[in-house]
Amino acid sequence: MYTLPKIERFNQNVLSKYHIYNSVFITLPFDAIDNTGVLLPLFSEVCDNGFKNNWSPKQILDFYSAKYLDNPSEEKKIDLMFRFIQYVERQIVLFDAIEDAAFPIVNNMEGRGSLRDIKEKSEAKDKRDELILFLENFNVRTVLTAHPTQFYPGAVLGIITDLTAAIRENDLIRIKQLLAQLGKTPFIKKEKPNPFDEAVSLIWYLENVFYQTVGEMMQYLQKNIFEGNVIENPIINLGFWPGGDRDGNPFVTPEITEKVAKRLRTSVLKCYYFDIRTLKRKLTFNEVDTIISNLEYKLYRSVFYSQGELFITLDELKSELHKVKEIIIKEHQSLYLDEINLLLQKINQFRFHFASLDIRQNSKIHSQVFADIISFLKREKSLYFPENYERLSEEEKITILSQLHFDLKNHFFENEITRSTLETIQLMREIQESNGEKGCNRYIISNNESALNVMETFALFRLLDWENPTVDIVPLFESVDDLQNAYEIMEQLYKNPGYRNHLKQRKNKQTVMLGFSDGTKDGGYLMANWSIYKAKEMITQISREHDIKVIFFDGRGGPPARGGGKTHKFYASLGSTIENQEIQVTVQGQTISSNFGTQDSCRYNLENLLSAGVANEIFNKVENNLSETEKEIIDTLAHLGYEKYTNFKNHPQFLPYLEQMSTLKYYSKTNIGSRPSKRNTDGKLNFSDLRAIPFVSSWSQLKQNVPGFFGVGTALHYFEENNRWEEVQNLYDNSLFFRTLLENSMMSLAKCFFPLTAYMKEDVIFGDFWQIIYDEFLVTKRLLLKIADHNELMENYPDGKASIAMREQIVMPLLTIQQYASSQIKALQEGKKGNEKLIAVYEKLVTRSLFGNTNASRNSA
Repeated sequence: MYTLPKIERFNQNVLSKYHIYNSVFITLPFDAIDNTGVLLPLFSEVCDNGFKNNWSPKQILDFYSAKYLDNPSEEKKIDLMFRFIQYVERQIVLFDAIEDAAFPIVNNMEGRGSLRDIKEKSEAKDKRDELILFLENFNVRTVLTAHPTQFYPGAVLGIITDLTAAIRENDLIRIKQLLAQLGKTPFIKKEKPNPFDEAVSLIWYLENVFYQTVGEMMQYLQKNIFEGNVIENPIINLGFWPGGDRDGNPFVTPEITEKVAKRLRTSVLKCYYFDIRTLKRKLTFNEVDTIISNLEYKLYRSVFYSQGELFITLDELKSELHKVKEIIIKEHQSLYLDEINLLLQKINQFRFHFASLDIRQNSKIHSQVFADIISFLKREKSLYFPENYERLSEEEKITILSQLHFDLKNHFFENEITRSTLETIQLMREIQESNGEKGCNRYIISNNESALNVMETFALFRLLDWENPTVDIVPLFESVDDLQNAYEIMEQLYKNPGYRNHLKQRKNKQTVMLGFSDGTKDGGYLMANWSIYKAKEMITQISREHDIKVIFFDGRGGPPARGGGKTHKFYASLGSTIENQEIQVTVQGQTISSNFGTQDSCRYNLENLLSAGVANEIFNKVENNLSETEKEIIDTLAHLGYEKYTNFKNHPQFLPYLEQMSTLKYYSKTNIGSRPSKRNTDGKLNFSDLRAIPFVSSWSQLKQNVPGFFGVGTALHYFEENNRWEEVQNLYDNSLFFRTLLENSMMSLAKCFFPLTAYMKEDVIFGDFWQIIYDEFLVTKRLLLKIADHNELMENYPDGKASIAMREQIVMPLLTIQQYASSQIKALQEGKKGNEKLIAVYEKLVTRSLFGNTNASRNSA
C-alpha cells in the first residue's frame, strides 16, 4: 500500500483530529459563564485580521470589545481575558496529546536513523563487524536537567498521558470525559516546587518511558546485531541533575541530594519488582518458580519496607536470573527466554542507580570555599601551608594543590557554603556505596575559567581523605573567551602529574562539558556554535597527543539558541577531527516531554542520536571534515555575527528593553522551578548574572527570538555585498554542519512574529531599538531563504512547519493578551499614581499568559 507523504500524514492524523476534538472541547461548560468557548474563536479571528492590518494589541482588544461585547467595563474585559487564557492553555494540551498519539504514524519509526536502518546499512556495506566493535565502546547519555521550562503540574501531565492513549484508540467517550476533567483541573502550581519535587517529576519519565524503551532498544541490538549475546557495554546511559545541580540554586542541599539518590534507587528496584511479578505468572515451572518468588520477596522488602536498607545485592539479582536462564534453556525449551533476557539487559543498563546523579557547582563558589579552607590550613600547626599562597602564580598554586594532603572530615566550618560543599563530596562516596559507582561519579564545574578551578575541586576530594576518588572532574566551558582558552587549560591539566595520575585511575578518560546557553547569550548564535566546534577540535587534538580519550558533554536542549533544534543532525555532521566515542547531551524543559515523553518519541529520538554517532564514525567519517577554506569562511561569518551581536548587546537600551518591554521580570513570579531566575540576589539586573532560560524565554515571549538569529543576516550580507556569495553557498551545499547550523536558525525565525510587537516602533524610548531587531530579522530571513533556495522558512520540514504554525495559531490570543496587558501596565505607570491595584491585575495577566505561551512552543527556552 502506498505510504502518504509525511505532511499528509500530519494533516490527517494531527490537524484534522485537532479541529474535530477542539470543536467538542469548546462546547463544554467549564464555568458559570458558558459562552467562553464561543467567544474565543471570534477573538482568534479578530487577532489574525488585526495583525494583518497592522493593529496594535490594544486596538485588537478594543475592536473586539466593541463588536462582540455589550459595552463591557475594564473589569469584565479582564475577566474574559483570564477565561480565554484558561481555554487556550487546555487547547495546547489537547494538541500535545494528539501530536503524541500520532507520533508513530507521522514519523517513520523504522526509517532513516532507526536501529533497523543501522543494521541494514551495515550489512549492505559489509560493515557489521565494524558496527559491533563500535557499539561495544560507544555510549549515548541523555541527561535530564534541573532546568524546568514547562508549567504543567503533575495532574495535567497525567491527563495528557491518558488523553494520548484515548486519542490513539479513538475512544470518543473517554476523550470527552478527559477534556471535561482537563477543563476543571488547575494549571497553576500553588507552591514553588523544591528540588526534590522536581526530581520526582522527572523520575516519572525514567519509570514510565526510559525504562521500557531503553530495555527494548538494547534487546533489539542483542537479538539482531549481537546474535543473542549479552551486551556488556550499556550503550544508552541516563544522567540526572535535579537534586545535584547546585549552581545558583541555594535550595539544593546535601539532604536533598541524599533523598534524590535514594528515590532513584527505589524507583529502579520498583521497576524490577514489577517485571519479576510479571515473570512470576509465566515461569511456573519447578525450581524456577522458587527462585523467582524469592527475588520478588527481596525486591518487595527493599522497595516498600526498607527505610533505605537493601535486602538484595545487584550481583545476587543478576546471578539468580542467570540461573533461571540456564534452567529455562536446558529444561524448558527456552520458554520465555526473551523476557528473561530483556530484564537482564535492563539490569545491566540501570543497575541500582537508574540514572547517574551529577553534582554541579559554580567555580566562583568553589573559590569562596577554598579561600575559607586556606585560611584554616594556614592556622593548622600540623601542616605547612604558605602564607603568601594568594600572591603565588597559578602554576605555583596548582603545584601546591597537587601535593596537598589533609583530612578535613572532622573539622567544622562556620561558613554554610563551605560546610555544604564538603558534605556533598562526602555524600558522593556514600551514594556510590549504596547505588554503585555510577550512582554519583561526576562533579561538574560551571563557569570554569582556568586549570586552577579544576585543581581546587580535585583537591577538595583529597582533603576529605579520598585519595583516588572514583569521580570524574568535569570542567564546563561556557563563555566565548573560556571556549577559546579551553584547550590550553586541558593541556595544563594533562601535564600535571597529580591530575594525570587521577586520569590514569579513570581509564585515561576526561569528560569536558561545553555550554551553548551562556555561549549564545555571551557571543551570539554563530560565534557560540563555532566556538564550541573549534574548542572540540583543539581539545580533541591536545587529548590525542596526550593519549587521553576526551568525551564531550554538550549543554544542549530547548531551542536552537540553547543548542537545540535538529540535535541528531548536528552530531552526524561532526568529522574525524572531533572525538565521537560518546554523545552526551542535556535534555530540559518541554524538550523532555516533547522528545522523550512517550515511548514512541523516546525510542525515535534515542535511536536517532545513536544513529548519528554510528553514521559519523562508520559511514561518513571523513566526508564531514571541514576544509581549511571552509573553516576560514565560517570563522569570518562568526566574527561578523559576533561584532553585530556585541554592539547590539552593548546598546544602552538593551537591558532596559528586556526589563520594561519583555516578560523577563515575571519569571521570578512563576512557580515553575526551585531555582532563582538570576544568580545574584540584589534587585539590579546584571547581564552576566542573568540565566539563559529567562533570557531566551523573554525573547521568545516577544516572538522575536533574538538569540537564535541575531547577527546571522549581517554576516551573510557581508559575503553578498562583497561578491563572495558563491563561497557561502558552496559551504551550505556541501557542509552538513553549516547547513544544520542555518536550518536551526531558520526554526528560530519561523517562530518569530513581529506584527505582535510592531506597535513598539512608535515608542519614544524603544522604537529605534525595536527597529534594529526587526531589520536584522528581515535581512536574516531573506538571506537564509536565498541560501536554502526556499520560498518559505522550514520548507524542507513541512510537518514541523505545520506544527509550529498550528501552535502559533492556537496561542495567538495569549500573545495578544500578554502584549495588551504589558502596554496597559506601561501606560498606567507613566500616568497618575493610584493605579497599583489595576497594575497588579495586569501583571497577573502577563504572568498567566507565560504558561500557555511557553508550553505551546515546546522548545522555546
